[in-house]
Amino acid sequence: MDGSQQGTPQHGTPQHGTPTSASPAVAEQRRVVAGAATTATVLISLALVREVLVSAANWRLYFVAHDYLAGRATYADLEAADTDGLAKLVSWPSFLVMVAAGVAFLVWLWRARINAELMSGAAAHRRSRGWVVGGWIGPVVNLWIPYQVVSDIWRASAPRRPIPGTLVNAWWALFAAAVVVKPIQWRMSSKFDSEQDVLANANVSTLLTVLYVGAGVLVILIVRRVTAWQTDGQVQSAV
Repeated sequence: MDGSQQGTPQHGTPQHGTPTSASPAVAEQRRVVAGAATTATVLISLALVREVLVSAANWRLYFVAHDYLAGRATYADLEAADTDGLAKLVSWPSFLVMVAAGVAFLVWLWRARINAELMSGAAAHRRSRGWVVGGWIGPVVNLWIPYQVVSDIWRASAPRRPIPGTLVNAWWALFAAAVVVKPIQWRMSSKFDSEQDVLANANVSTLLTVLYVGAGVLVILIVRRVTAWQTDGQVQSAV
């Protein structure tokens, strides 16, 4: 609904002065998603770089541990690989980047959901708007509700329907797999009793990085595609 329609006098609202209590609510307006999409894309990209650095740190630790057991490195080298250098680089600052990336994505997702409702109506969505955020933080339900939210926004925003959901399906498959692997890798990295433990952690860390990078690239493509659809198309109120 454009600005000229907002200014049209409504029944029960005087043309001059303030609206009376009987005036209807102003129709919801579409949200600008391009800026939020750019912010989310940049921060998600930085978070993916962080995942690569974490994997590199784990492999560095393994190689130093291997050299230490072979007599080619000192204990000081082993401690440095475990607590300093790259391992320290990927701690708190990069964790904050991950949090910022998640927040930026949710801001974009919220705006995109509003636009998708204006384009296709609320009935095109399986979940109420509150699940756009709640679906990610609720235990158990976060295994499928975020997928439903994004999938519905994808379909409702497409200029031509029906549209294949392959991209969204592949993104969620990789992301869900990463969610399963992550706690396993955390437990493995908490205690090293042998060189094989360090090697196993590096391998699982690499798998996790591959899953995260794959999911991250796909979600960036989803964000860009939906943003293009909602920016180029005419987002209007559904009646």
